Amino acid sequence: MNKNWIFAIILAILVVVSVIQAVQLSGIKDDISNGDISTSSGSSSASVASSESSTSSSSSSLSELPSMVGGC
Repeated sequence: MNKNWIFAIILAILVVVSVIQAVQLSGIKDDISNGDISTSSGSSSASVASSESSTSSSSSSLSELPSMVGGC
């Protein structure tokens, strides 16, 4: 099979996938504007808790950074 045909097939697949994603994104955008999609307060509090724990773990890893580099 010719390389140009392979590239054309891959390009066609990527175009089809991008069109499908554009249609899905448009549908989600319409749902948000119509108010069909709403956020819940439970998930936002969970994300705040996880971001606080990641901040504390990242600050502790930053203090250990010189020993982690090891003189490279």
